[in-house]
Amino acid sequence: MEERIPLSSSVESINNRSPTPTQTPTNSLKSFEVEMNTNTLTNTLTNTLTHTTKEENEYHAYPDNHDHNHDDELVAPSSIYTTNKDTFLYHYLPTKYVDQLYPTDVPRSVQLWRKENMAVPACYLCVGLLQGLSGPFINVYPQFLGASEAQQTTVSSIRSIPASFKLIFGFFSDNVPFLGYRRKIYMFLGWLMSSISMLALVMMSDLDRVEIVNDDDDGGNGGTSLAPADGAPSIGILSLSLLVFGTGFWFADVMGDSIVAEKAKLEPVSSRGQLQSTCYACRFFGMMIAAPISTYLYSNYGPKIIVILMAILPMAMLIPIWNLYEVRYAEIKSTREQCGEIWKTVCSRAVWQPMAFVYIYNVLQVGNAAWREFLMSVLFFKDWQMNTLFVVANVLLYAGVIAYKYYFIKWSWRTIYVATTLLNGFLSAMQVLLIKGFTFGLSPFVFALGDDVFADFIAGIQFLPTTIMMVHLCPAGSEGASYAMFTTVNNCAAGMASALSSSVFLGIWDVSKETMVSGDLSGLTKLTLFTTAIQTCGLLFVKMLPRTSDDLKRLHTDSFSGSRIGGSIFLAITIISVLYAISVNLLNVIAPGWAGES
Repeated sequence: MEERIPLSSSVESINNRSPTPTQTPTNSLKSFEVEMNTNTLTNTLTNTLTHTTKEENEYHAYPDNHDHNHDDELVAPSSIYTTNKDTFLYHYLPTKYVDQLYPTDVPRSVQLWRKENMAVPACYLCVGLLQGLSGPFINVYPQFLGASEAQQTTVSSIRSIPASFKLIFGFFSDNVPFLGYRRKIYMFLGWLMSSISMLALVMMSDLDRVEIVNDDDDGGNGGTSLAPADGAPSIGILSLSLLVFGTGFWFADVMGDSIVAEKAKLEPVSSRGQLQSTCYACRFFGMMIAAPISTYLYSNYGPKIIVILMAILPMAMLIPIWNLYEVRYAEIKSTREQCGEIWKTVCSRAVWQPMAFVYIYNVLQVGNAAWREFLMSVLFFKDWQMNTLFVVANVLLYAGVIAYKYYFIKWSWRTIYVATTLLNGFLSAMQVLLIKGFTFGLSPFVFALGDDVFADFIAGIQFLPTTIMMVHLCPAGSEGASYAMFTTVNNCAAGMASALSSSVFLGIWDVSKETMVSGDLSGLTKLTLFTTAIQTCGLLFVKMLPRTSDDLKRLHTDSFSGSRIGGSIFLAITIISVLYAISVNLLNVIAPGWAGES
C-alpha cells in the first residue's frame, strides 16, 4: 500500500524523502499499478481523450479507487524515487551517462529527460530559439518595409505588451483549470497560437525580397538593391501577427515557469537549483545558436525562412506537451484563498526584503546609452562587427549559466553578487581605456570584444541565484501567479534602468553623435565613469540578500516577518512597475513618436 502524505506536511519533508529499506521504489510503483488496474475499464475513455500514458498511470496522483473518505490526504507521486532501468537509453549508454540523465537520487518528476517531463526543458529551449530567431528579424525587417523610427519602436513594443500580463496569465492558470489541467492544456494552446500567427503571416502576405535596378544620376545603371515585394505585409499586419505570436509565446512561457516552480520544491537539498539551472541553460543555449543562424538566413535567404521557422518550432512543442505528466483534477484553492496566500507571502520578510534588493540592484544597473553610437560613429564598427558582439555575448551568457550550474552553485548568493559586481565594475571602467585609445596593441574591435561581452558572462552567473530564490518564495498552489509576480518585478526594474540610462543620464553631458565625431569624448568618459559607479552602488544593499536558502527560511520567522507595510510597499512597486510598462508600450502603439522619435 502506497504511503500517503497529508496536505499539511511541509515541502521540506517531501524534499528530503528517500527510499527506505521497507519501501523500495519498485514496490511503490507496483502498488500504483495495482490500483490503476482495478478500474482500467472505467478509465478507458478518459485516458483516450486526455492521452494518459502508461508511464503516467504507473504513478497517478489520484488512483480511481482513491478512498474519498480521506480527502485530507493525497498520494505524492512527485516524491517517488525510481531506478533508471526502465529508460530507453539504459540499454544503449554506459551506466554513468544514464545516471547523469536520470539520477536515481532525485524524485522521478524532477528527472527532466524522462518522456513525461521532457516538455519542460523543451519549452525553455523553444523560448530561447524563438527569442534568438525573432530578435534580428524584428530589428531589421520593419525598417526594410519602410517603417519610421517611431513605427519600429511600435513593432518592438507590440511584441513586449503580452509580457506585461504575465501575472494575469499565471493567476488565471492557477485558478481556472481547462479539461482538469492547470498548465498542460494552456501551454499547448499558447504554442499553437504562436504557430498559427506566423503561418497566417506567411500565407497572407509575400515575404520575399525582390531585386530592383537603381538608376544613377546620369540615367545609367546604378546597380541593384533589394526591396519588399508588392504583397509585402503592412506595418499594421506585421504588428498584429507579432502581437498574437507574443501572447501565445509568453502564455506558454508562464506555464513552463509555473511547472518548474512546482517541481523545484521537490528537489533534495543536495541537488537544489539543478533543475532550474538546467532549464535556463536550455533557454540560453537556444538563444546562442538561433541568433547567428537567424542573421545568416536573413542575409542570404530573406525574412520568409525566418517566419517559417517561427511557425514550425512552436508546432514541434505539441508532441512533448502531449506526453507531459500533470496531476488531473488537482485540488484548487478558491480565488479568495489564493489571494490571501499571496498577500501573506508578500508580507513575509523572506519575500519583501530580498525582492527589494533584486529591484534596487537591477534599477542601478544602468547602461551607457551612448556606447553603441561611439562604436559605430567614432570607431567605425561595421554591421558584421556589431552582430559579432551580439553573437559572442549570447555565447558567454550561456557560458555564465553553465559556470554557475557546475562551479558556483554552492557559493552563497551574497558572495556571487559581490564578486561579480566588482568584476563588472572593473570591466566597465576599462571602457575608458578604449575611449582614450589605450588598447595594449589590440585592435579596438578585439578590445571591445573582450571588454563588452565578458559582462554577459557575469550576467549569466548572476541570473540563476535570484531565480532559484524566487521559486522557494512561491506558496503551494499559487506558483503561476507568484513566480510571474517575482519575475515581473525583476523585468520591470531592468526596464526602469533602461529608461534612466536613455532618458535621464544621457542628457547630463554632451554625448551627441556630432560632438563625439568632432573628437570631443570628454562627455562620454564622464558618462562611462558615472554609470560604472552607479552600477557598483548595488553592493551597498547586498546585506538585504540572504546568503543561502537556509537564511531565507529563517527570515520567515523574523520579528519583521508578516509586516503589512513591507507587503504593501512591495505590491505597490509591483503594480506601479507593471502599469508603467503597459503605459509605455501602449503609448508607443497609440501615439508613435511620443518619446521624440522621428
